Amino acid sequence: MRSDWMRECAMETDNHTVSSNSGAIALGPVGRIPPGEGRCFKIGARQAAVFRQRDGAVFALQARCPHQGGPLADGLIGAGAVVCPLHGRRFRLSDGAGVDNELAARSYPVEVRGATIFIRGLEQP
Repeated sequence: MRSDWMRECAMETDNHTVSSNSGAIALGPVGRIPPGEGRCFKIGARQAAVFRQRDGAVFALQARCPHQGGPLADGLIGAGAVVCPLHGRRFRLSDGAGVDNELAARSYPVEVRGATIFIRGLEQP
């Protein structure tokens, strides 16, 4: 495996806020992710790849491809899927299911409130 694909998440949420009524973690402004791209967020020891489609819809999957650990946030997105930059495996943004393979990436519930992205399911064990 190429070591340059194993770099750490660039976006850390040092000051993440947990919403008391839903347990959601605030990742920051939606503007941190350009339309049509993904970004990796690190919350404590956990990581998630968060994507913003060109239509504004936001999705989150596990940060690493279940095939061989490629950084999903660096993959191309389109037609509701992300393509892993390491070996080209495709995963649906909506639920992480493999498009052309039997693998699946874990998906996380996200929502945008105001201009802030919130994610659930990344709580520390």
